[in-house]
Amino acid sequence: MRIGIIGGGILGITLGYFLTKQGVKVTIYEASDTLGGLAGPIKMDGYNIDRFYHAILTSDSHLQALFADLGIADRYRARETKTAFYQQGQFFEMNDMKDFMTFPPLSLIDRFRLGLTIVYARLERNLNRVEAINVEKWLTQVSGRRTFERFWRPMLRAKFDGSFENTPATYIWSRLNRMSSTRSGANQKEMAGYLIGGYITLIEAMANQIRQAGGEILLKTPVQEVVARAGQLKGVQTAAGLQEFDRVVVTMQTPLFTRLTPGLPQDYRDFLGKTDYLGIVCPLLVLDRPLTNYWTLYITDDSIPFTGIIETTAYIDPKDVGGNHLVYLPKYTVPGSEWFKLSDAEVRETWLKTLEQMFPDFRRDSVKHMFVHRERLVEPIHPLNGMNLIPSMETPIKDLYLVNAAQIYPALTNGESVTRHAREATEKLLKTSLPGA
Repeated sequence: MRIGIIGGGILGITLGYFLTKQGVKVTIYEASDTLGGLAGPIKMDGYNIDRFYHAILTSDSHLQALFADLGIADRYRARETKTAFYQQGQFFEMNDMKDFMTFPPLSLIDRFRLGLTIVYARLERNLNRVEAINVEKWLTQVSGRRTFERFWRPMLRAKFDGSFENTPATYIWSRLNRMSSTRSGANQKEMAGYLIGGYITLIEAMANQIRQAGGEILLKTPVQEVVARAGQLKGVQTAAGLQEFDRVVVTMQTPLFTRLTPGLPQDYRDFLGKTDYLGIVCPLLVLDRPLTNYWTLYITDDSIPFTGIIETTAYIDPKDVGGNHLVYLPKYTVPGSEWFKLSDAEVRETWLKTLEQMFPDFRRDSVKHMFVHRERLVEPIHPLNGMNLIPSMETPIKDLYLVNAAQIYPALTNGESVTRHAREATEKLLKTSLPGA
């Protein structure tokens, strides 16, 4: 069997890897000159640096199994991390139950209910119930109105660029479960990890296996069209011509899939058009010193333009990234957001002025590099009762499949869920069960 895969991101490469292990010959098309997509790298001072921030948790069992299978488990590192909140010009650590119970911005009863929210999320297993209730209503019922207004609302406004009225409680339920899953030991310390060299270490290891098995990975090869006529797949059109396959799998975001495949039936195109995505504007600061002591600094202050401060060298050993300190400053955006219209220079100035406001000791001469990365289609937005809007892997075109992050819900979009989804897609394509994790 020969399968064409469109998209050389982590999903497309992982799918190609699993298919290759089952004896399938794959050809992977990637428009850019680098594999990885959102999990791809930039090269800086001879080191690969993740373009966007990623953490590999100790509880990410599927990724850990992949590392072992590929012989790169010795390149995984993990360490204890700390988190904090920034509110009204002050920093408050939030790492254990003691921190929860002494969080100054909240009253004693509000702190108790905040801790209860995490426990409640771990105990809740009825997806239909969580998916049918607005995130504000769910959090208000569990945490209380004051806790919601002072703690949750600012973070939700930042994440959803101001509007979250139609967001189900699965958003926060999934996040609370994922983050609490990495706490280990008697003291419930939070752990986070990374691969030396970034995610491209994993991606290249899989790509090498694909090539060694006779598969093709075509960089700088944009697909002009997935050709379909009268419900039949004809092939993949590139500048080199039309290539036929037994099956074609598109791993790109839903709007890009629709654009590439004009032969889709109109009612199916209308259905796919209901899927929206959050975008992101995400500067990466490369500093000569740490900015904070925290992996994640959550921001509950509406005056701050970015969603949070993610300092990955809180768990990445700086020597593995050239002695630098890496700080990501993401701002999530809804379609048409004014934030996305800012120039790189405007983003840099706005973000740096904000850091000077937040950190009086911050100096611009500590910034060695500042890269402004942005993507319009990053995270699918799932509305209330939106399970029926999730596209199936099978499409109305025979032998044409859609496999992308919009199907991962209610899990979060991260390396663990994406690689697991690739495994499930392989099983569906081949109608078999794969051994292992």
